[in-house]
Amino acid sequence: MVVVGGVTRLTHSGLSIVEWQPLIGAIPPVSDAEWQAEFAKYKRTPEFKQRNFDMTVEGFKAIFWWEYIHRLLGRAIGVVFLLPFLYFLARRRLDRPLAWKLGGIFVLGGLQGALGWYMVASGLVDDPRVSQFRLTAHLTLAFLIYAAMFWVALGLLQPNRHGAPWGARRLATGLVLLVFAMVVTGGLVAGIRAGQAYNTFPLMNGHFVPPEILMLQPWWKNFGYNMATVQFDHRIVAWSLIVLVPLMWLWVWRSPAVSRRASWAATALLVAVAIQVALGIFTLLLRVPVELGAAHQGNAVVVLTCALWLRHALR
Repeated sequence: MVVVGGVTRLTHSGLSIVEWQPLIGAIPPVSDAEWQAEFAKYKRTPEFKQRNFDMTVEGFKAIFWWEYIHRLLGRAIGVVFLLPFLYFLARRRLDRPLAWKLGGIFVLGGLQGALGWYMVASGLVDDPRVSQFRLTAHLTLAFLIYAAMFWVALGLLQPNRHGAPWGARRLATGLVLLVFAMVVTGGLVAGIRAGQAYNTFPLMNGHFVPPEILMLQPWWKNFGYNMATVQFDHRIVAWSLIVLVPLMWLWVWRSPAVSRRASWAATALLVAVAIQVALGIFTLLLRVPVELGAAHQGNAVVVLTCALWLRHALR
């Protein structure tokens, strides 16, 4: 779901479906007349009028299918989650705390669908570009839903608590929060397409701190609208992970007070962060090709998985 969402954004397909129909929208156009009708709706959007005015119906189909698949996956996830949940609930196989957790996750999934449409709607008015803040919120909520599902699953599969020093638990919690900061700053980078600028590494066009970092007034606008500031923030989070994750890995493997499961989780996190940094560098240097951009976004889920696994193993 996250990878398809990334491809949808990178191929500029997200504004191809101009209506939100949670139920009847599951059926795509079939006949030529239906395709022409759907294309006619798209022709009324700012994106067609300002950017894709020479697009044919065949070109429209190419962007339509990515957005359609993204929405269809959302519906499928809802069904695959809800039906077993109701079944086990009716059979009284879920205790009350677990039932509330799973019900809360389902509600978050419904909110995610509504937030996705709220994001798309921002690009159907005047500027053919979705709000970077709504896009970031949509992406962050996707990661929150995944984190909730994975944490609940870990609690069911590995209920035993091994215990670890307080400092280690605190650092592991900090790493999870850093990963979420990486997601938030990455969402802003994608939202204003800051990856198309400062395509050098490790410096940003010869500077560690670019001189344009606070060029907008008032100053707080730089953190959501300034390409230099937004990309710098994302890089700072990456550098923090580059420093802290190896230190955490070294401490975990040297400490006799942690479980073997925590040691393997720390190793997995170290590898995932290394891959994520490499993907980020190549994505930046090559000016965000679709394949690398989608892989970078997808591997962020792997990084989060490993960070949560480590934190859970240190309970």
